[in-house]
Amino acid sequence: MKIASIATLALSLATTATAFTSTSNTNNNNNKNTLTKSFINPASTTTSTSTTRLFISSWGARGPPSRWKGDEDPDPSAKIQAYLKPPEPIAARTHLDGTVLVSGWVNNKERTDQTIFDFLNDEESAFHFTKIVAFVDDAKFAKKRLISRSSRYSGLLDKLDFTQADTPGALPTKEQLEGVTSWVVNANAVTATADNPLETIRSIAALTKDSQVKNLAILVTDAQQITDSSAALQALEALDGSVSYTIVAVGAITETPEGQKPYNIAEFGTQEGLLMSNATYSRDESLRVVAECLGLASACNKAMVFTEVALDDVNATSFRLIKGLREGGYTRPQEIDHMIVKGVDAYNTAIEEYKTRTPTATPQDEWMAQKQKELDENAADRRVRVKEEYEVKKTKEIEDIAREWAKREYFRKATSGDMPYSENEYIKSVWERALFEGDLKYRMLHGQETDERKELAEFKKKQEKKKVMALERAQAQLNAVLDEEDKLVIAGEDDDDE
Repeated sequence: MKIASIATLALSLATTATAFTSTSNTNNNNNKNTLTKSFINPASTTTSTSTTRLFISSWGARGPPSRWKGDEDPDPSAKIQAYLKPPEPIAARTHLDGTVLVSGWVNNKERTDQTIFDFLNDEESAFHFTKIVAFVDDAKFAKKRLISRSSRYSGLLDKLDFTQADTPGALPTKEQLEGVTSWVVNANAVTATADNPLETIRSIAALTKDSQVKNLAILVTDAQQITDSSAALQALEALDGSVSYTIVAVGAITETPEGQKPYNIAEFGTQEGLLMSNATYSRDESLRVVAECLGLASACNKAMVFTEVALDDVNATSFRLIKGLREGGYTRPQEIDHMIVKGVDAYNTAIEEYKTRTPTATPQDEWMAQKQKELDENAADRRVRVKEEYEVKKTKEIEDIAREWAKREYFRKATSGDMPYSENEYIKSVWERALFEGDLKYRMLHGQETDERKELAEFKKKQEKKKVMALERAQAQLNAVLDEEDKLVIAGEDDDDE
């Protein structure tokens, strides 16, 4: 009977452990799936409220208040992770499916330009395009460039299609835009508008006005030569929200690897958005930015200038911010979204608000603090010196009183004829009693509490104990000397006998 009960209990425990392990694994997998997604699908209508977070302590994740030291209000300029929140899924645009048209690339014999197509085909992105159309000058040449082993392995070939322009460097016609819901265009690659990207933007706005295009992303390179973009921006604004557009303007293109340099974002067409004559930008990074902006809801109807920040300028706010975002686990879409929505301005505001809450010490404050420290140290030294001087003065006064008492005692006994010692010898013999009388008199003169009879009795009692101890010590020494003498005498008698 006992064996059956034990077996039943073991089976119950095993079942419970298995159920817990299964639940834990399921929660972990769900958590991983949530963290790997950077975008929120706007078409999704269900919201998950489950969580695998477990608070062992009633204080919460931070633990008891004893562990909160230094964590109440950290300085964001010194600890940027205290300013940044954990990465969360970001909002994506709508209509990121169907057909996307890519124009202005795969026309150069020196490179394949496959990067922009790979970004639009990324499974971890917000894009769900069923067809990616390359609008090129020469379809036969473009196929040789894009039909590769990597495009086959990534599934790009399953979506890739080609449309050839009527004339080299031209924009697509209304008929060629049929069925296209998204459009990514390199404005500088269009030669039909006299190599003027602003004119190209106006032409693009006119083409998309009555088309099925819902999302538009325009890349403008060599933007350091642009001083007035108002007409092009007005043409896009005239679309009245029927098309969600984004302009990404950068400097002269370089072959710097993607993500190697941090960047600043300014509004295109403003004084802050004017680029220096020597401004440059990475080719792959520009393609990354324009592709991600096509999917970001935060980039809708915005014209932005991206400027590189030098790697040696480690004190630049954007340098520290982007480094903090990447160290904090932000993906590239989350990073770009944060820079668009909040960016350097929000970070600077957080730093200023912290300084307002916790004012930093000015040079004058530091000088005053140093002077106060010196004054405190001088005061401490002065207290020590005054105490030492008081003790020396007290000791001297007690000794003077003790000497006067001993002299009076000597005079009193000398006049009675019972004094075999000189004055100095007598004072030395009664010096302990004289010091006692001097301390007693000193405390009486300074208003301190005294009990003459009691203290005198205790003093005499101690003196008697000292005398007894001294006699015992003297007797022990005498006995030791006598023992040695006896031993010598015995040894001498033995020698005489021999």
